[in-house]
Amino acid sequence: MEVGKKALTSLAVAAIIGLTVTLPARAAGPDATEPAGIDPELRLLVKQAARETDSFRDRFDGEVWLADMSRRLAKRVPDPQYRVELLKNVHYEAHRSGLPPELVLSVIDVESNFSQYAISRAGARGLMQVMPFWLNIIGKPGDSLFRIRTNLRLGCTILKYYLDKEKGNLQAALKRYNGTTESKYAMQVDRVLRTRWFRQ
Repeated sequence: MEVGKKALTSLAVAAIIGLTVTLPARAAGPDATEPAGIDPELRLLVKQAARETDSFRDRFDGEVWLADMSRRLAKRVPDPQYRVELLKNVHYEAHRSGLPPELVLSVIDVESNFSQYAISRAGARGLMQVMPFWLNIIGKPGDSLFRIRTNLRLGCTILKYYLDKEKGNLQAALKRYNGTTESKYAMQVDRVLRTRWFRQ
């Protein structure tokens, strides 16, 4: 019975995954200038990440994960095509960077509330609120932080870098990612990770 349920879930999600969605582009404002003191190692990692190719590593696990997370995200992102496309990209980019996809969903939840076109007061953009100067560093003319894959790839690469630098201390890494010295942000991410985006 359990195998039958998994097979049905897999087939249902596979049918959804085949759909694509084209989202409208929005013109971005002026780029923020690169701050002084960007770590050369992080700069190199971001440039390398921008050149990597894409694909699911384990299709069955990805499909099961997509079905579960799509159900949880449905009220907040009602368009099923966009929702599955977003989750598919989160799953891939998180695994590419070596992060749990549930953590990435938690960061997106707190950073932008899943708004692809969010802009902070400081000028950070998109789902993971990445600063515009990173586009200059990766050197991909015409790319946009409002593009899902670009935003997730840069955000995941930066977060993983901070997590490694902090030797796995998630609270310290999240503080660095958010550019804060207070624990409030890290606590918010931890709360939604435990209560909303936990792994089944």
